[in-house]
Amino acid sequence: MSTLETTEGYKIIEDWLSSKNFSPFDFQLKAWKKYAQNYSGLIVAPTGFGKTYSLFLAVLIDYLNHPDQYKKGCKLLWISPLRSLAKDLQKAMQTAIDEIGLDWVAAVRNGDTPQNIRRQQERKMPDVLLTTPETMHLLFTQKKNSRWFKNIRCVVIDEWHELLATRIRSLTKDLRVWGISATIGNLEDAKTVLLPNPELKTTIITSKEKKKLKIVSLLPDEVELLPWAGHLGVQMVKKVLPIIYENTTTLIFTNTRSQSELWYQLLLDTDPDLAGQIAIHHGSIDKKLRNWIEDAINDGLLKAVVCTSSLDLGVDFKPVDCVVQIGSAKGIARFIQRAGRSGHSPNEVSKVYCLPTHTLQLIEVSALKEAVKQKDVEARIPVVLPYDVLVQFLVSLAVGEGFQLKETFELIQQTHAFAELTEEDFSWAMQFITQGGNTLKTYEEFHKVIFEEETNLYKVTSRRISMLHRMNVGAIVSDAMLKVRFMKGGFIGMIEEFFISKLKNGTPFVLAGRVLEIVHIKDMTVFVRKSNSKKAITPSWKGGRLPLTSYLSYYLRLKLNDALHPEIREKELKFLNPLLTTQNINSHIPKSDEFLVEKIKTKEGYHLFFYPFEGRLVHEIMASLIAYRISKLKPITFTIAMNDYGFDLLSDQEIPVFEENLDRILSKENLMEDAIASVNASEMASRKFRDIAVIAGLVVQSQPGARKTNKSLQSSSGLIFRVLEEHEPNNLLLRQAYTEVFNEQLEQARLFEAFDRISKSKIILKEARGYTPLSFPIKVDSLRDTMSNEKLADRILRLQKQHYKLIQ
Repeated sequence: MSTLETTEGYKIIEDWLSSKNFSPFDFQLKAWKKYAQNYSGLIVAPTGFGKTYSLFLAVLIDYLNHPDQYKKGCKLLWISPLRSLAKDLQKAMQTAIDEIGLDWVAAVRNGDTPQNIRRQQERKMPDVLLTTPETMHLLFTQKKNSRWFKNIRCVVIDEWHELLATRIRSLTKDLRVWGISATIGNLEDAKTVLLPNPELKTTIITSKEKKKLKIVSLLPDEVELLPWAGHLGVQMVKKVLPIIYENTTTLIFTNTRSQSELWYQLLLDTDPDLAGQIAIHHGSIDKKLRNWIEDAINDGLLKAVVCTSSLDLGVDFKPVDCVVQIGSAKGIARFIQRAGRSGHSPNEVSKVYCLPTHTLQLIEVSALKEAVKQKDVEARIPVVLPYDVLVQFLVSLAVGEGFQLKETFELIQQTHAFAELTEEDFSWAMQFITQGGNTLKTYEEFHKVIFEEETNLYKVTSRRISMLHRMNVGAIVSDAMLKVRFMKGGFIGMIEEFFISKLKNGTPFVLAGRVLEIVHIKDMTVFVRKSNSKKAITPSWKGGRLPLTSYLSYYLRLKLNDALHPEIREKELKFLNPLLTTQNINSHIPKSDEFLVEKIKTKEGYHLFFYPFEGRLVHEIMASLIAYRISKLKPITFTIAMNDYGFDLLSDQEIPVFEENLDRILSKENLMEDAIASVNASEMASRKFRDIAVIAGLVVQSQPGARKTNKSLQSSSGLIFRVLEEHEPNNLLLRQAYTEVFNEQLEQARLFEAFDRISKSKIILKEARGYTPLSFPIKVDSLRDTMSNEKLADRILRLQKQHYKLIQ
């Protein structure tokens, strides 16, 4: 009986690998064998170990062994989440194809692909097509699209795009579907979501090889007993410069585009010699500039690139041998992904320096080290019943080749997201796309899909509806973006409407590392010129602050538990000893089975600080909920502030919270009822409905030559929301809006877990004389919205001086 190793295809690939001094890893061999046995599955291996080759070469081996089974056209479809990743993979694949001697073509198709190349691809699809989920959805809206997919043998998915994969599975037989991941916690769930069909032969392949990771903390020169977020990173910029010069190429990761612009300027101001050797990369920068930067990294022309998550997924830059993380990565998986950008080859060490933007973040570094040591990574929660995506998908099929009712319902039920879809709900969706549902049926614009009796298909026949649908396809709704151009026409990047609307003409601001000033705004374009100003405003983009994940929160609480243990060895906790000792003397350091509440009276009034260590988003809801419960004891008004570690309730009246009633205030009983009563759930659902309305096509975001502003979108969707609430309260899109508010904004599951943990903890109530090391950063965050940076720094220094006297 022959084995894979004895086949002609395997020998050809083995000889090619040997010519490059490569030998396959164990997980790659397993993948090739399982693929040859007609398995689908999930591959999990560290960054830099060749996950791409584990599947790409599996397809090549199979083709070389069975060329008669492969027909002309696209044979391998590779769906990746980032455009830059697709470009990188295409280059590696085409090089391998050419060196092996095949006549295959690997090509990219995404939003950056020129129109003439797209038309060429539609006439003759490449053998390997690398694309994004959004572009795949657009392909389904093209007429006669099934001809492009009928000969596909394999689909590889970097993320969970199961609806698209299932659609392709319906167009071709004998299709194998594989997923790839470097960081995923719930493997069985991931496989089930990717491959819900029980008839498929499935497997999970994990790598024996482990990536070596070196995590180094950059410590401040001294411990600040009352730390605050933001300023420390700026003070530590000189510690980054030696790292840049010691390494070939360093990626400096920030969590926000604003922070990346700020750090790019800081590094250049501190060391002007870096000009020409440093670049900035994020999603709002012109794609031509991003492409140039990526090529320059590959060619070793840059010493450093300040970037966001635009470069943290799967991009293989050989010269990159070091990563710097500015501030907290906020999650274990995100941190490992970013660290893996350095030392991308298997035997190299991924080297990452962690630079805190305030002292307490050193505890997070210690927590990250422990999580990496325990190999604990966040689970990914799959989306269930997103009716807006269902509606969009059905219209896409109708715009394309049309669809039949029964087979499409069965097809959609094969996906994990819609496995629980009922016939009644599907009928609602059909009524919605054909008549606008019960409420909107009098409006012709919502009668998008018609039934053709002669073909027995549901189709979109209106050219205008088809055009508008193609222009608005996608499941990511961004805030209105304006193009930024020089007066002479050069394109710089994109800026959000809400930020630029605050600036007057002539006000200097920074974008793509350039200091610019507004000349005028016309339509959706901001015309600018270079500014000679030494000071400029750093743009802010919405959604800038990442929430702390529950996994990292857990390890953070563990590290606090050990913080003052006499045998503690972690250098981060040793360095923080004076701060932690100050916290312990003046208040308390909560153990993992304790929950700390601090009462502090200042000139501003009465503060009540709570420390769940559950992340900013959870704290926002917890703060409202607890303020609501206290106000039922006594009518009282609060000012609320929060950070990732805790939250503050401030009142000008004494707050009636004592050891006797704290248990009741922190009770897990009637949790969601009190949460809903404490916030304006209807207003939150209305804002959530904006995105749902755009995805479902109720509101058109983009039109030829125009794009609706954020304000206009909210106004249009808000009107529909109110009409549906009054006349059709059981509308599935309305129901989805409230469900997403509970699950995402109210963080229902995590809220329950947090209050359940608190109910089992010993509650510690402490009265402190002044701000403590844990409370002070929360206080500082409450000042940011009302002051400029300079005034903020002055105010903080005064507060620090006042309270140092109290706590020492």
